[in-house]
Amino acid sequence: MGLFQRAHDIVEAKANKAMDAAERPDEMLDLSYEKMLEQITQVKWSLVDIAASRKQLELQEQQLQHSVDHLQDQAKAALEANREDLAKEALARKAAAQQQIDAMEPQHQQLSEEEEKLEHTLAGLQQRVNQFRSQKEVLKAQYTASKAMSSVDESVAGISKSIGDSGAALERAQDKIANMQARSGALDELLESGALEDVGGGDDDIQKELDEIGSKSNVDAELAALKSQMSSSGELGSGTPPS
Repeated sequence: MGLFQRAHDIVEAKANKAMDAAERPDEMLDLSYEKMLEQITQVKWSLVDIAASRKQLELQEQQLQHSVDHLQDQAKAALEANREDLAKEALARKAAAQQQIDAMEPQHQQLSEEEEKLEHTLAGLQQRVNQFRSQKEVLKAQYTASKAMSSVDESVAGISKSIGDSGAALERAQDKIANMQARSGALDELLESGALEDVGGGDDDIQKELDEIGSKSNVDAELAALKSQMSSSGELGSGTPPS
C-alpha cells in the first residue's frame, strides 16, 4: 500500500468516525480537511528530507570526483618528473576515490527514485485535498441550507399546531356559547309558560293565602250578583231568608 493511500485511508477512517459522533457536520468536515492538510505537511517534510539526503550525496560525489580528477593530474605530473612511485600512489588513491563514487551511485539512484515517487504522491494527495475542499464547501452549504429549511419546517409545524389548537379552542368556545344561549332561551320559555313556578319544592304559604282571598272574593261577588238579580225579578223575598 502506498504512502498516499495509507494516509488517505487513515484520514477517511478518522473522518468517518468523527462524523458518526458529530453534531455539527460542517465542523467535522473542517476538521477532516485540517487532518488532510497535516498529512500533506508530513509528506512535504519527508520529501524535503529525501531531497536533502540526495543533495548531500551529490555533493560528496562531486568532491570525490574532484579528487579523482586531481589525482589523475598528479599522476601525470609525477610521471613527467620521473617519479613513477608517486604516480603509482596517485593512481591508487584515484582508484579508491572512484570506488567510493561507484558505491554511492546506487544510493543516489534510490534516493532519486524515492524523491520522484514522493513527488507523485504529494501531487496526488494535493489533488485529492483540493477536491475534498470543494466538496466540503458544497456539503457545508447544503448543511446550512438543510438546517435553515429544518428550522423553517419546525416553525411552520409549530405555527400549524398553534393554529390547530386555536381552532379547537375557538370551536369549544363557540359550542359553549351556543349551549349557554340555548339554555337561556329554554329558561325564558319555561318562565313565560309558568312551568318553573313550582320549581324549588313545596307551596309558598303567602301565595296560598293570596289565592284563598282571591277565591273568596270571587264567591262573594257572584253571591251578591245573584241576590241582586233575584231581587229585581221578585224571586227573592219569599221563602227562607238567606243566611
